[in-house]
Amino acid sequence: MRIVAGQWRGRRLVAPRGDVARPTADRVREAWMSIVNPWLADARVLDLFAGSGALGIEALSRGAVSADFVESAAPSLEAIGENLASVGAGEEARVHRADALKFIAGLHAHDYDVAFADPPYDRGLAAQVAELWLATPFAGMLGIEHRAFERLPDGGERRKYGGTAITFYRSE
Repeated sequence: MRIVAGQWRGRRLVAPRGDVARPTADRVREAWMSIVNPWLADARVLDLFAGSGALGIEALSRGAVSADFVESAAPSLEAIGENLASVGAGEEARVHRADALKFIAGLHAHDYDVAFADPPYDRGLAAQVAELWLATPFAGMLGIEHRAFERLPDGGERRKYGGTAITFYRSE
């Protein structure tokens, strides 16, 4: 896994040990970042179900002012810490060991500018994140990765990449 663009372009990232995470495919991550890139300059970013932290780190590399990483699995937290250290991310990065759904349930409207969610597949978590955002849009833009056949609540724009889809929700 490599950072695609920005100040840390080309830097390698480690994936969590074991099978606790399913890293976003490079081409999907690159497409995702291309879509949200116009909103990243000076953005406050939230990376939910952060895994390796690649999405939030990529956002920082492209000009986000801060990124909060939310993860509950110990191997993922270790990988996020290692990746943040390897790029020299300092105070602009905060790691929260927490359940992502509980974390966002405590947020307010527009606490973040951009949010990424890459929950484990086949557990209904993508739809739950969307429902929480629809109730309280905690970010101006939210992208949720999920299986292409999975339906999320109405109001989002879906982009399909093989068997994977990302649904984007935007508040006006």
